[in-house]
Amino acid sequence: MAKNEDNIGILNIYASSNNTIATVTDLAGNTIGRISGGQITKHDRMRANPTIAMFIAKKIQDLCRDYKINTIYVRMKGQTGSVGIRPGAHVIVRTLTKEGFKILSMTDTTCLPRGGPKKKGGRRGRRV
Repeated sequence: MAKNEDNIGILNIYASSNNTIATVTDLAGNTIGRISGGQITKHDRMRANPTIAMFIAKKIQDLCRDYKINTIYVRMKGQTGSVGIRPGAHVIVRTLTKEGFKILSMTDTTCLPRGGPKKKGGRRGRRV
């Protein structure tokens, strides 16, 4: 009787207000494939659309089936300083779970701005 081994991969999703990019890597961090909204549609306004994210998930599924990956870690990232992760990331995760992928963990890796550059106006601030 043959053992059914689970190949594990990492899915990095970057979902901003302009685009949705998904990258599949192995556990060592080597990139297996990358799919973005711009590869699916030619309209700029549609790249961050949840409908396009469903098509991105289908392409990820085909990519993972080629490498026999059926278990994934998910890392979601939004735009730095933005409100949060855009809906494209959640649609990708939802579509992959419906297709039978096992998700071990989901992590938010969005960068947080701390401080930043010096504000304009000098020592006494902006005077009217």
